[in-house]
Amino acid sequence: MISYRFLLTGFLFWVSLSAARGVALNHGFDPVRLGRLDAVIQDNINQQQLAGAVMFIARDGQTVHLKAYGQQDIEQGKVMPTDAIFRIASMSKAITTVAALMLYEEGHFMLNDPVAKYLPAFAHSMVAVPPPAGSPPEFKYVTVPALRPITIRDLMRHTAGLTYGDGLAVDDYKKANVYGWNFTAHDEPIGDAINRLAKLPLHGQPGEQWQYGFGTDVLGYLVEVVSGLPLDRFIAERITGPLQMKDTGFYLPLEKANRLANVYSIINGRLVLKETVAKSNYVQGPRKCFSGGAGLLSTITDYGRFLQMLLNEGELDGVRLLSPKTVQLMHANHTGAKYARDNNAFGLGFWVNDDPGFSGELISAGAYGWGSAYYPQYLVDPQEKIVAIFMTQLLPGGNTGLNQKFKILMYQALIK
Repeated sequence: MISYRFLLTGFLFWVSLSAARGVALNHGFDPVRLGRLDAVIQDNINQQQLAGAVMFIARDGQTVHLKAYGQQDIEQGKVMPTDAIFRIASMSKAITTVAALMLYEEGHFMLNDPVAKYLPAFAHSMVAVPPPAGSPPEFKYVTVPALRPITIRDLMRHTAGLTYGDGLAVDDYKKANVYGWNFTAHDEPIGDAINRLAKLPLHGQPGEQWQYGFGTDVLGYLVEVVSGLPLDRFIAERITGPLQMKDTGFYLPLEKANRLANVYSIINGRLVLKETVAKSNYVQGPRKCFSGGAGLLSTITDYGRFLQMLLNEGELDGVRLLSPKTVQLMHANHTGAKYARDNNAFGLGFWVNDDPGFSGELISAGAYGWGSAYYPQYLVDPQEKIVAIFMTQLLPGGNTGLNQKFKILMYQALIK
């Protein structure tokens, strides 16, 4: 005999599923086509190319799709929850850029001001160039003066000549302990690392090319110097607190550690555990070095609130962080010439797409976004009023392209 409780559970599940499908349809998404997105994510998990993930889509400020897949911790058999906490690495850049632009709106600086006006260690930047022909092999580079100062806008659009240490002077970057994006193990404030960075040669002339690297970490230190607050306090008091992003911050409170997703790697085509909570510097580290470029943790719904604020041109639920004109400036094309990256241009804190034909994939003109070394990606589409985020923890990422495919699978489900 079928029990009443069984029937009730089945009925409630059907009601919930019908409601979710109704929300999707009401906001222009075909729920059957959205099922393709679920199927591809699940297939990656079944093929051991991913441990678990969370997917979020909102349109017109309403959640259309929020779903968790797979496991947060395979070894302990923990199912991935929708409120799992993720290391968001370079998705921190947009938040730090907003912090700096809030100070810009208050009149503290101009975007084309030299960084050295506020951080004097950058006053006499040099650039590493190849040594003259015939130089001894131990001469890896020589230096020439920077042709112009690094500006604050250079930091935001990655035209400061700063990589993550890779280039002719890589050995000197490693010796100075400012190589790579992860500062969580540094037992020092970010300013100490940035002042060492300022003494090293740049790997490109300021303004001449797009080079991804330490620019937003320098920007975060600029926020500290100009505001007089440590970066973690500024972001908590001025951004995440007002936006009710309760699970977003640098390092992780111990009481939330059980929600931090494990990091996995793909080794020889299979998943291998890379980092657990017990071995994570985000939990066990010195908790001193606040990296504006890659140091934050967040949940998918917290980050969704931040992106919705940007989509709303600076405001969410009565809280305004930026003016509409400033947000419009963020997703303007600031790099001019096209470059072969995710899209065709870079704004202030993320890529922007003003030419969908350049990328050759489904996207709207004016969309913008970025991702993380841990494999998440986000997209904001002002034309369609969409925020879409894919969160996981995979480092290095696999070769399935899932963190880009989810965008295509989202767009193909959009029918009106």
